[in-house]
Parts: sequence; structure tokens; C-alpha cells
Amino acid sequence: MNLYNEYIKEIEERKGQGLHPKPIDSADLLNEIIAQIKDTNNANREDCLKFFIYNTLPGTTPAAGAKAKFLKEIILGQEAVAEINPTFAFELLSHMKGGPSIVVLLDLALGKDEAIAKQAAEVLKTQVYLYDADMDRLKVAYENGNAVAKDILESYAKAEFFTKLPEVAEEIKVVTFIAGEGDISTDLLSPGNQAHSRSDRELHGKCMITPQAQEEIKALQAQHPDKSVMLIAEKGTMGVGSSRMSGVNNVALWTGKQASPYVPFVNFAPIVGGTNGISPIFLTTVDVTGGIGIDLKNWVKKTDANGELVRDENGEPILEQVYSVATGTVLTINTKTKKLYNGDQELIDISRSFTPQKMEFIKAGGSYAIVFGKKLQTFAAKTLGIEAPLVYAPSKEIHIEGQGLTAVEKIFNKNAVGTLSKNVLHAGSDVRVTVNIVGSQDTTGLMTAQELESMAATVISPIVDAAYQSGCHTASVWDKKAQANIPKLMQFMNDFGLITARDPKGVYHAMTDVIHKVLNDITVDEWAIIIGGDSHTRMSKGVAFGADSGTVALALATGEASMPIPQSVKVTFKGSMPDYMDFRDVVHATQAQMLHQFGGENVFQGRIIEVHIGTLTADQAFTFTDWTAEMKAKASICISEDETLIESLEIAKGRIQIMIDKGMDNKNHVLQGLIDKANQRIAEIRSGEKPALRPDANAKYYAEVVVDLDQIAEPMIADPDVNNKDVSKRYTHDTIRPLSFYGGDKKVDLGFIGSCMVHKGDMKILAQMLKNIEKQQGKVEFKAPLVVAPPTYNIVDELKAEGDWEVLQKYSGFEFDDNAPKAVARTEYENMLYLERPGCNLCMGNQEKASKGDTVMATSTRLFQGRVVEDSAEKKGESLLSSTPVVVLSTILGRTPSIEEYKKAVEGINLTKFAPSHKLLVG
Repeated sequence: MNLYNEYIKEIEERKGQGLHPKPIDSADLLNEIIAQIKDTNNANREDCLKFFIYNTLPGTTPAAGAKAKFLKEIILGQEAVAEINPTFAFELLSHMKGGPSIVVLLDLALGKDEAIAKQAAEVLKTQVYLYDADMDRLKVAYENGNAVAKDILESYAKAEFFTKLPEVAEEIKVVTFIAGEGDISTDLLSPGNQAHSRSDRELHGKCMITPQAQEEIKALQAQHPDKSVMLIAEKGTMGVGSSRMSGVNNVALWTGKQASPYVPFVNFAPIVGGTNGISPIFLTTVDVTGGIGIDLKNWVKKTDANGELVRDENGEPILEQVYSVATGTVLTINTKTKKLYNGDQELIDISRSFTPQKMEFIKAGGSYAIVFGKKLQTFAAKTLGIEAPLVYAPSKEIHIEGQGLTAVEKIFNKNAVGTLSKNVLHAGSDVRVTVNIVGSQDTTGLMTAQELESMAATVISPIVDAAYQSGCHTASVWDKKAQANIPKLMQFMNDFGLITARDPKGVYHAMTDVIHKVLNDITVDEWAIIIGGDSHTRMSKGVAFGADSGTVALALATGEASMPIPQSVKVTFKGSMPDYMDFRDVVHATQAQMLHQFGGENVFQGRIIEVHIGTLTADQAFTFTDWTAEMKAKASICISEDETLIESLEIAKGRIQIMIDKGMDNKNHVLQGLIDKANQRIAEIRSGEKPALRPDANAKYYAEVVVDLDQIAEPMIADPDVNNKDVSKRYTHDTIRPLSFYGGDKKVDLGFIGSCMVHKGDMKILAQMLKNIEKQQGKVEFKAPLVVAPPTYNIVDELKAEGDWEVLQKYSGFEFDDNAPKAVARTEYENMLYLERPGCNLCMGNQEKASKGDTVMATSTRLFQGRVVEDSAEKKGESLLSSTPVVVLSTILGRTPSIEEYKKAVEGINLTKFAPSHKLLVG
């Protein structure tokens, strides 16, 4: 009983942390527990019964297999347990959500004992997580005249697993809790520096917001036991930055309902709100858990008697309160009228939160059950040779005669499955689409694995062209946490059918490349749909959606995703860039000019940015598409010229071939298949058979933004504006300032060049600038540390081949060593150049950070409070985001440069240039 004794020891350790026993996923441990249950005189028997009944993870975990097997033995009378009679055993099976439990239930339902078969059939009628092998068993039994199989199929055809669920309550009473003022980053709900604990739900729940906030939530629950606590972003958007399934899990853990009495720490039905609504990527995650997300609109922009906006001394619109949602306010959500009330007073229409589809998610306890339920109903009806009755809300299908298609509308129409209309569909239509590429990253991957186990999936869908499991978020430090989690994750995903960054067999070199860069390389068709477990899944080929770990799991298991076709905003360019400007400045200027053109309204939020970039290859264009996460767009699409796209595909082919040469391809030759697809796509473009993707000339857009390059006269910096008097305007990514704003004297404590925002060209810019500085000043001396993390090993290899890595080595004081990776996070930095291992590094903030209170100048994507740098007692930490040359010069000077110093420093440097296409990029 060694495993059991170790488990008891772990339980005692967790007690010291205020934690309950960790849920069991090990079959070996559960078998030891079962052995002690069978021994009626065993001193541990009572505890073992509790562990078996209440603390075993369901789905396809090894423990679930052992549990299902023992329950089957009890039902068949092969084992007798006084506390678990056959009826209770069936109840326990009903809560195990597929996998081994479905196998056992089918064994019993199709067995010879009629009474047992009938009971098993009644349980099966409530289950939806059936896969092809399970459905095949039912089909064969039905075709062989099995009456129980027919009964089950008839129930499935009527979708009784859904129709017999309780209806959604007409009134839901909530009590408000202001989680923060301004945009609330998912980092507040699930901090990146606690990513290692995400798969341990109870432990991870302790990091949500602050201990004080958790106590306040508990106090509200004690004061209002009949109400749900609604977390609110006052004067901001809830859940910006990422999908962060762990964030929604934490909210549900503290404020939601327990999904099953026999599955610990898995809650559902969280309720969240924001003055400006819920970030689209986060709202999808809320739907996954059967939750409710509300656009409160409780503050509006103030207007004068003439209807003109009233502005403050900085030209910012002044907000006025429409109604209060102060902490402790009791509100009523009416799901029938779809209105929000305070007592009898109607506050706002919230019908967008209660569409027919969202009502189904709430009723079913999450969107997965609806996806699998529809599939199961279709199968059953087809097997029975009948037409499936209309149970689920029909998908909204919008066709506007005479209106052309945007790029995303074209992609969705091409990839749509199960549509009723023969007409092309426009934005707003609900569509189920096939997914071509899927990415799982390492800090959410363990949760994705758990989701796959919970939905009883064992192998990747054959529909998916390729899927990749990264190791980038844990690349900086190979500490005990990473060593405990990552090999297990890589083994699971490799077995499931993904290409993995680390080889479980240890044959090929560990590749800690930034996931988005790899996904960008393995996307070989601009008509592709990509789903990835990170908000920066925003490829510059195809259309990519960052998603929660559950949606990633669903895409891996089914090869499908469901969502409305989003509206698009068209972005084009005019004018020309000065020679001393970098494309990163164009990216920031796009955001600033858009906000100016639309009076402060972010027209990008929740929509597709269709950017007519034309002349930039995928590597360089990714700098734009990547930043659209910070623009709060749902996704983005690059419209390229034919030759540019061909060049991008050739680069992708070369990098995929390197992955093959390293030994990363699997038995299905997935990577070789991508090269074959790229060759086919190149041939189609060159022959004129199928040119590069273009929107139609008569496509309809929500808005059109024209970026004037002539207005970009100096580097543009995204500033967290940490001292803004209006707290809601801090840490938003919307404050874009010219370099001259800082007067050449703002102290910079650390520089960072890395993250998915940089490409090989940025590394070459760094090398060129260092050579120039030595030539001009006789030496290179840093007055602030400069941390450099190339995004991929491929880039490092290319820099070595081209001589630039040697330049960087010359000026560095530290270079990563894969043979001796860091085991401890760096806490102090010297004024020198650090060449760090490829990966996310400081951008993620889960392993290493700048010193507290530092002012950081970085090329990365995130400026949220506490992400790259935390506050100190004396000073707020701040992460300013800029181009590579600005970062380099800031660390040499130890301060922001003047525009004159900047221009001099970049003379003769091959910056990332951009010239708008002179071709009309429409179909």
C-alpha cells in the first residue's frame, strides 16, 4: 500500500496549506483503495470509501477506468460493498462522463441480464459523451435486433438527454462584487506566475484576485445565501488578454455551482459582467462552463445639449453613471424578458446574453454537452432511418442577396458543416466549421488534457491537419514544477496524436519555440481555421482564434468548432513610412488612429480585423496580427499579394522540413502532409487556378480604417499609464504615445527583446545596432540590462548561419545552455546582454520577472499590472511596449532616447519596412 501511504502523507501536507485531498487520477492508487474497501476489517476502509466515491476524477483518467470496472463488478454481483448497492453504483457511473463508464454501461445494457440492461439503458439515455466506437456498438446491436439498443437510440434521436434537463430558471438573483475598476485582465483571475498549479483546481483557486477579495466574496455569500455572486469589471471589459479557462474555473469555484457531488472542485455557471461587456475570447470560455456574461453599459459617455461628447482636460470623453452596480447591490436577471432589474426597476436589455444558443448552454451546463448532443442525435436518427426532430434552436443563417463576402465570411463558408441553407452565409450566421490546425500551450495544456479526459477522448480527430503542443511558456526555467508537469503533458499529447515540443522518448532535441510562431509556420493554407490555447493564436495565414483549454480539447477531439461568423473591420494603408521607422510603429499607430477616427470607440473589439497588408511575408505580418489581441479584436486576417503568399509558404515549408529532419514527425507523417499541402497551394496560386484569398469588392464591413503612414513621424509606444487619475484608463493598451512624449529622460531599468511579436529581422536589427554603437562609441556599454529571447530555435539556427548570432554572443554576458538549463528563476539582473533560451520568457511572467517597481521597455505584448513586472512598495512597475530599436537604445542609455538620438542610432539599419500594396486586393 505504498501509493496509499504516500497519498495520506500528501493529504497531511495539503492540510497545512488549507487544502482538501487532491482528486485521484491514478489507477494504481485507486486499486490500492479498492483493495482496502474490499477488506471489511481494514482500518482505512471508511476513508477509502470516501476517496472512491467523492474524490476520483471521471472521464478517461486511469482512475476512472479502475472505478468503472469495480462498479461493474458490484452491479453484476461479483463484488459486494454494503455502502454501494447496484442502484448507487449506476448513479456513480452516471456522473463519470464517458470513456470507461460508457464502455461499462454498454456492456451492461447489451448484456443478457434484462433487469440490469434496463437500468443501464436508463443511465445511458442521460449521457452524451459517446464516440465512434461507442456508437458503432449501439448500431451493430440495433441492426442485430437488440431491443435495448433500439430503445436507447430512440431516446437519443429525441435528444432526451437534453429535453429532460430542468429548464433555466426564469429569475436569477445576483449580488454584485466589483472585482476591479477598468479592464480586468484574466491575469487577475488566474495569474500567469501561478500557471504551474492550474490543473490543481483547489490550489489554483487560492490565487484569484486577492485573499481579501476572496473573503469579501464569502461574506456576500453568507449574507445572501439564495443569490449568486456576479463578478464585475467596473468601467471596463471583463476578461481581457486571454481565454484563460483557469480564470473562469476560479470564478466558478468561488461563485458557481458544483457540477457533481461526486467530482470535487469542478464548478459551473459563473456569472460575470463588465461595463463594456466581456472580452469575446473570455466569453467563449464562460459559455463552455454554462455561465452568463453580461454587457452592463452602466456608464456611458456624457453628451451636452447638442449631443456632442463632453471631454476632460486631456480630451478624453467623460463618463456618467446610468445605474449603480456597487459591491453588494442585489439585481435580478430575468431570462424570459431578457432584462436586468434592480427590484422593479428595469435597468437594461440583456438579450445578447440569452440567445437561444446561449440558453441551451446554460440549460446543459456548458457548450460541450450541446456539441456532443447534436452529434449523438444526428447519429441516432440516421441509424434509425428517421428525420431527427427539431429539438435544438435552429442555427441562425443570414444571407443578404447581392452582398459580397469578407475574407472571414469566405473562410467560414468554405469550412462550414451541417448548414441548412444552400446560399452563402454572412456575418451573424451561426456556423459549425472544420478546424485545420490546433495548438496547445504548456501552461494550459494540462487543463486541455484534463478536458480531453473528461470528454472521454483518446485520439485526435482525423479531420485536423496538424496539432502542436508547445513548451514555450516553461522554457525559461526548468525547475521542479516544470519537471513535474511538462514531461507528463508531452507524453499525453504525443500519445493523443500531437506533434510535441519535447520528445517523450528523448530522441529529438527539446524545442521550446513560441507556440504562435510554430503555428504560423505550420499553417500552409490561408483558407485554414486555427484554434489555439492562447489569446495570441492569430496567424498571418488563415483565420486563427485564441481559445480556452476546453475549446482546444473540443477541436482536438472533434475537428470542429462552433461560433457565429464575426463582423469584419477593413484596414488599409496610405502614404509612406520614413526610413527611420519600424513596422512595429505602424502597428501601434493603427490602434491610435482607429481610436481617433472613431471618437474613442474601439471598432476592433470583438470583430475580425481584415488587414490589407499585401507586401509583408507571414513572419513580418505576424507582428500586426499578433497585436490584434491587444486591440481586443476577435481575430485577424492578412490579405496578401500572390507572390508574397508564395514566399511565405516557401519559408513555412523550409521550417517544417527542419522539424522533420529533427525527428519530430509522427507515424501518420503529419508534418510531411503539411509540406505536400503547401506545394499544392503554391501550384494553385502560380497556375491562377486559385489565387490568394481576397474579399469581394462589394463585401460589407462594420467599419473601414485607413491608416495614414505619413502621420507616423516618430516611434510609437504603448504605455500602461500607471498613474492616470482615472483608474479605469490604466493598463489598457489603448494609450499610444510618441517617443517625444518622454522628453528623452524617462529612466528605463530593463529592456526585453522577445516574445511572439518579434521575428528574425528584429534579431538582425539588434546585431546591427550593437555593431553601429561600437563603431560610433568605441565600445558597447549597457546602462540597463537587456534580456533577449529569440522566439524559435529555427531563428537561432538561421542567425548562426548568417553570422548574426556570433555578433550577439560577442556582446552578451550570458548565453543559454540547453545542456544545463536554469533550474532557478533569475531575480536580479546586471547591466549586460542576456541571450535566453527561445520561448516566452519575461512576456509570460510565470517564471521570471523584472525587479519589482522597474520601468521595462519591451517588444512584448503585455503591459498588464504584475505581468512582466510587479509593483514595489515605493513605485509602480510599468512595462512600456515598443519597437526593437527603441528597446536597444533605451538599455544603452538607461533612459528613453530623444528622437534625434533615435534617428542617429538607426542610420543604415535595415528596419522592418512596409509599403502598402499598389494592387487592389479584392476578388
